[in-house]
Amino acid sequence: MSDDGAQDRPELDGVTEWSDGVSWIADPDEKPRRASHALATETGVLVVDPVDAEGLDGHLSDLGTVAGVVVLQDRHTRDATAVAERHDVSVFMPEWMDLGAEKLDGEPEPLGSALSETGYESHELFDTDDWEEAVLVDESAGTMVVPEAVGTSPGFTPDGEVLGVHPVLDEPPTRLGDWDPERILVGHGESIYEDGGDRLQEALQTA
Repeated sequence: MSDDGAQDRPELDGVTEWSDGVSWIADPDEKPRRASHALATETGVLVVDPVDAEGLDGHLSDLGTVAGVVVLQDRHTRDATAVAERHDVSVFMPEWMDLGAEKLDGEPEPLGSALSETGYESHELFDTDDWEEAVLVDESAGTMVVPEAVGTSPGFTPDGEVLGVHPVLDEPPTRLGDWDPERILVGHGESIYEDGGDRLQEALQTA
């Protein structure tokens, strides 16, 4: 694996280690506060919606060998291709995510092939002409990854809520209420690492 081009990337900041993974916000001063995650699984490390940064590879190697890069939302192609190429792995995306595939540099692999034996399952949340989003859920581990529908950055939580629904959604994503995760890994803002199910219900009920 080459770390060429590290000087062109921002220095990694805002890193949180949690059981079976690591989350980071590459630029905490950035208004959207784009968050990314690496999930340690039995088949290797899955890097989700990554924003690249200098120092990232050290955190990934601490978790294990990178097995793939996952894109869960059509606007979250971010630095997926660059991270995947550096680790010589594929970018994985749900097969139905046409908008996301158009925005990606290169052809993605079907996400299902990356999740086999990992404990995570992919579930479609939105598939419209202008919004495609999937969530990852590992019910046994109590982990849910929600890239866009809910978040904790100020744009999602104008009244100081812990977790909020994306401001452009006319209706809350009630399907998320089917799960009761301990932790919710979001794509914008700091993730929630305990009592995630309670925070999720509050967000859905007050949206």
